[in-house]
Amino acid sequence: MFTGIIETLGTIQEIKKENSNVHITMNSSITSELQIDQSVAHNGICLTVVAINDTFYTVTAIDETIKKTNLADWKVGDSVNLERAMKLGDRLDGHIVQGHVDQTGTCITAEQTDGSWLYTFEYDEKLNNITIEKGSITVNGVSLTVVNSKKNEFSVAIIPYTYEHTNFKTFEVGTKINLEFDVIGKYVSRLYANK
Repeated sequence: MFTGIIETLGTIQEIKKENSNVHITMNSSITSELQIDQSVAHNGICLTVVAINDTFYTVTAIDETIKKTNLADWKVGDSVNLERAMKLGDRLDGHIVQGHVDQTGTCITAEQTDGSWLYTFEYDEKLNNITIEKGSITVNGVSLTVVNSKKNEFSVAIIPYTYEHTNFKTFEVGTKINLEFDVIGKYVSRLYANK
């Protein structure tokens, strides 16, 4: 489990394909604190550490993960939002995040608004995910509050701190992002869909 509060950015050093799996080697300031078998969220994708070497560590993604996320678009040199799993008893500063990406979305507007930024994303409504006005959403692993919730799109407002300390600063119109919808909202929407 995660909270959606990004600890740091990592940089992709190497991407290796092996059959249908992809091994991603990252350089990060938190590598020295990691252990093999530990879960780390990468742009909201929960991946397991399989190797550690100096300031580099490697995670492996399987075909199912690659199909549901933007991982296939990652390139060497890309910045990735990183968060380690939360500790039991810690403060829950964001919201409950599982690290299981529901689907991808696309940035359709990115505008600076007098000291902050407003991003709007669209997503495929056929997958039955919904946003709720003032509810929670995870975008590339970042816990955010939904504004302007519509049937297949929503917006989020980004403060300068989040802009500077996540990969939001790389987003532009057309950027493909990972979405994890609020677990409580998912439960409620499926409950009503079955009535």
